Parts: sequence; structure tokens; C-alpha cells
Amino acid sequence: MAPFSFMSASFSLLTKSFNVFSNTSTLTRCTSVFQTSFFNHVKCLSSQASGPPKRPLNGYMRFVLQQQPVVTRQNPEVKAVDIIRKIAQQWRTLSPEQKRPFEDASLRAREQFKMDLQHYQAQLTPAQLQQQTLEKKQKLAKRRAIRKKRELTNLGKPKRPRSSFNIFMSEHFEEARGKTIQDKMKSLRDDWRNLFTHQKQVYTQLAEDDKVRYKNEMKSWEEHMVDIGREDVIREQTLSAHRKAAAQSKPAKKKATAQAKPAKKAAAKSNTTRKTSKSSTAKTVRTTKKK
Repeated sequence: MAPFSFMSASFSLLTKSFNVFSNTSTLTRCTSVFQTSFFNHVKCLSSQASGPPKRPLNGYMRFVLQQQPVVTRQNPEVKAVDIIRKIAQQWRTLSPEQKRPFEDASLRAREQFKMDLQHYQAQLTPAQLQQQTLEKKQKLAKRRAIRKKRELTNLGKPKRPRSSFNIFMSEHFEEARGKTIQDKMKSLRDDWRNLFTHQKQVYTQLAEDDKVRYKNEMKSWEEHMVDIGREDVIREQTLSAHRKAAAQSKPAKKKATAQAKPAKKAAAKSNTTRKTSKSSTAKTVRTTKKK
């Protein structure tokens, strides 16, 4: 615990005296006072004795870990997200020499992580290795699903229709009994079950209207996605219907083109006949004049 006490006292004195690293030379001297053992000690915060070792923190996250309690004590009324913003601003003002102790500690922790990981994997059985591979695939699939959902939201995909109970819950959630969300949900479910049929019918009709809204909005949105070349984000059934309609339109175009060709040929032949007739008439007139 001695390194942590030493760190807290040093950074507290630093921030009180110079107000967020206003004096660069003093900060350089203070960061140089930290011993190497302190930065190595932070490594234990990013690893576990049981289970696989966790990836070590980078230099910036180590700086955040050290500065967060200091900045929080100085700004007790500030929200946590604003605390992180303040620390990020402090990190940006640091020189490369001031960042080096944190980055060097991260580099040493990364090398130690590689050795710990090799040692951990050497102790696993084939079944455990297979299970670990499966878990990695599941995590990757989850990340992809989250990214996909975020992308669809950015593209303006309409929200799914709400059920009748969801509409009832959104209207009465604020006045529901209970202090916690779980208590409110439980009371709302009880109230929903106790409603008469004609009372539920109102919310059932609202849910049906919401389905119509969703259907119309999805149709317009998917048509727009096809227009901008994003067929990969529309539903498979819609994509199949679009391809089927496109396939059916091709024979119709070919048939129309085939029907238009004889008409064009006939028109061209008629024009040729008229030109020939005019030419013959002109020759006859000239011959008559000569006689």
C-alpha cells in the first residue's frame, strides 16, 4: 500500500500547487520520483490470480487510474464522465517525457502478460482449449451484433412495433408502485393481468396501429437502402422479393423489345419503299420533259 499512498500524496500536492499541470518542469521532476516498482505494481490491477490473465492497461489508462481519485476529490460535484474528460485533457497536455513512465510500465506489463498467457495456456487441457475458443467466437459474434445494431440505428432503421403491454407500461411506468425498476415492473404486470378485456382492447388496437406504422416505415426504408446500394442490411424476405421482381421484369422488357423490332423494321421498309417510289416518279418526270 506504500506506493499508492506515496502516489496520492505526490499528485495531490502537485495539483493543489500548480492546478492541472501548469508547471511542466515541476511535473517532470515529480513523475521522475516514482520508482519503477510502482508502475510495475499497477500491473496487478489488470490481471487475476484465477482464470486467464487479462490484458494490461495502456499508458493512458494507467494515468487515468492514478488521477481519477485526485480529480474526484478536487471536484466532488462533477459527474464521472466529466472527471474522465478532465483527466483526458490533462493527458493531452503532457509532454512525451512525462508520458514515458506510464507507457514504459505498460510495455513491461505487456511482456509479462505474454509470458503469463503462455504459462496459462500450457496448463489447459484440450477440452478447455476448445471451450476457450468457443467463448472467443461467442464474444466476437456479440461484438459484431452490437456493431450491426449501431450501424442500423445510424442508417435510420425504424423501431420495431411495441406490444400492447409495452404501450401500457410506458404510459403508467411513472405512477407505478415500487421504488426500484423491478418493483415497478412487477406491479405493472399485476395491473395488466387485472385489466378487463375492453380495457386491454384499447392497447391492443394501439399495438396493431404500431405494426402498420412499422410495416410502412420498413418498406420505405428498405427501398431507400436498395437505392443506395445497401441490400446487405435489408431483410432476406424483402431481398428475395426484390430479386424476384427484377427477374420477372427482365422477360417483360425482352418481350417488349422483341415486339418493337418488327415494328421498327416495318417502318424502315416503308420509308425505303416511299423513297424508291419518289425516286421512280422523279425519273419518269425527267424522261417526259426530255421528250
